[in-house]
Amino acid sequence: MTKQADILTEFLDSKTIDSLSHFLNKEKGYESSADTIAVAFGSGKGFSKMKEDAAEKLVSSFKNNLTLLVQKTWVEKSDIALKDQLLYQLDVFMSNNSWKDNYVLFLQLINQAVFLMFGQKPDTPDFAEYTLRIDPEFGIFWWYISNLPPKTEWSEEKCRLAMLLGMYFLANY
Repeated sequence: MTKQADILTEFLDSKTIDSLSHFLNKEKGYESSADTIAVAFGSGKGFSKMKEDAAEKLVSSFKNNLTLLVQKTWVEKSDIALKDQLLYQLDVFMSNNSWKDNYVLFLQLINQAVFLMFGQKPDTPDFAEYTLRIDPEFGIFWWYISNLPPKTEWSEEKCRLAMLLGMYFLANY
């Protein structure tokens, strides 16, 4: 077991930890795993059965909260252009209706926002452990995001569910 996995077990039960692997690797029947992950993020049960109007409200809340997080994050002068680029990319993301086409951009947005918020590259080996120690809820979110594949051939629905899980956390952070 890795150091991060040891720390993760302090905050999540084995069923939740195993659910991520099931979600990532199943082509069918992944919805119950997504529901388990959603509960770890503070959602009620049945997340995977979210109605379209609730999903639209969640996406809107995600956009508003991410915009606020980016705008209110103090950055060095050298990172101001990154803030502006992130806000522009968020608008591009919001204008595209395909979950599958937006998947890679979604991960880029999250990585850039996390970089601005924490001032360090989120892909460094110690970052996951660092986030679990300073903010366990965010650390669990980062565990989820960092385990998503950088590119995927998942179905439109699975991409939708993967992104909605991340959006749910950030919309409520």
